[in-house]
Amino acid sequence: MMIAISGVDRLSSFRASPLLRLATIGALAVTLGLAGCGRKGPLDPPPGLCLMLNKPLGVTCSHKEQGPLVYGLLPERWRRREPAISTVGRLDKDTSGLLLMTDDGALLHKIISPRSHVAKRYDVTLDRPLRGDEVTLFSAGTLMLEGETKPLESAQLEIVSPTRAYVTVTEGRYHMVRRMFAAVGNHVTALHRDRIGALDLPDDLAPGDYRPMSAADIARVLKA
Repeated sequence: MMIAISGVDRLSSFRASPLLRLATIGALAVTLGLAGCGRKGPLDPPPGLCLMLNKPLGVTCSHKEQGPLVYGLLPERWRRREPAISTVGRLDKDTSGLLLMTDDGALLHKIISPRSHVAKRYDVTLDRPLRGDEVTLFSAGTLMLEGETKPLESAQLEIVSPTRAYVTVTEGRYHMVRRMFAAVGNHVTALHRDRIGALDLPDDLAPGDYRPMSAADIARVLKA
């Protein structure tokens, strides 16, 4: 078996020193193993890991809510990574859809920073028909949520049917979308996030599944 060690010389592995031989064969094993290990394989991605996950209903992003944590959907060893993997923002237990996770603290803060104005789109199902003035009210930048003193920033509402709409927001207040519709006398019965920035939740990513994000995916998230 011949292994390229210096990039110029090709030496027999039996002629190399024992330590060099082990290091070289070990590196080769890692290289060959990466292609076949799959997402649940024995090898870990390097730091800078970014994932997109289709969060199912009933799974939480915080210990403050009852129910299984979203981190339980990842390989157990990943929960011991250093730096740790964190969710980029949160979805409550009763909200499904696109959730980002990363161990890159700088990227996490860039995405969630109010200065970045990263838009999030939600597919909303309502208990009662829309009354007709919600598009204007949401876009005005004057809507007040109960218990708050600062109005919401402008939000975009796209009506799909009398009881279904897409709403796009750039803020991340607590239970924000549900409270927006409560402020206009309605009640959200189902909430699903399908887009962050310009990144859509892939149609082939089933609830509970995840996949690594490419540099292009991250760029789409940050696209204004």
